[in-house]
Amino acid sequence: MSEAAGQTGPAFRLVVFDCDGTLVDSQHSIVAAMNIAFEDAGLDEPDAAAVRHVVGLALEEAIARLLPRAIPEQHRQVAAAYRRAFHILRQRPDYQELLFPGIREVIEGLERAGSLLGVATGKSRRGLIATLERHGLRDKFVTLQTVDDNPGKPAPDMLLRAMRETGAEPAQTAMIGDTIYDLEMARRAGTAAIAATWGYHDVAELGPHADAVAESPAALLSVIEILSGRFSCVSEQS
Repeated sequence: MSEAAGQTGPAFRLVVFDCDGTLVDSQHSIVAAMNIAFEDAGLDEPDAAAVRHVVGLALEEAIARLLPRAIPEQHRQVAAAYRRAFHILRQRPDYQELLFPGIREVIEGLERAGSLLGVATGKSRRGLIATLERHGLRDKFVTLQTVDDNPGKPAPDMLLRAMRETGAEPAQTAMIGDTIYDLEMARRAGTAAIAATWGYHDVAELGPHADAVAESPAALLSVIEILSGRFSCVSEQS
């Protein structure tokens, strides 16, 4: 919101963030854990770019895309190995899952402007809470949606449930994500879709699916304010 610049503007009632690739840069840990999981299964390491491209999907769906010729049982085995590997990596003293620069300021700006905040992620709930607590952000988010309780992206269920929990309507809600899965989820739920271009999908891929594009976290508050005004006008006309 422009309140960050000393002004007050319209706000979405609910702003939902993806986690990996939008709030935090976790690609190195994700790729490392996937490499370990594939090695445990006797498979060659997957291409790192391919792994980044499936970030955001539910884990078994992501692995199925990386191993399209494997049977579902092997997908489940690799997924279990991935979970074990990621848990071990998270305990290491050199483990890092850094917030993208400027994200904390965006969260604080939205909070000051009166928006409710949520997360919708392909992470497990345990993994999401660990990430938020590591950065002191757990109490900033009033709704946390994960694949533990919902179908994975791009199904709209996580956003629909977030809106039910907060009393927000689709025209009052924005989804911010770095993948086409985030933006397609927003489309299916009827909410605004904002592309975060600092994550794991290319801007050329994101653009056709987005209502607005933010090229950096520093640009997000202005993008959200402009888009919220546009959605507010549409809502009043309908």
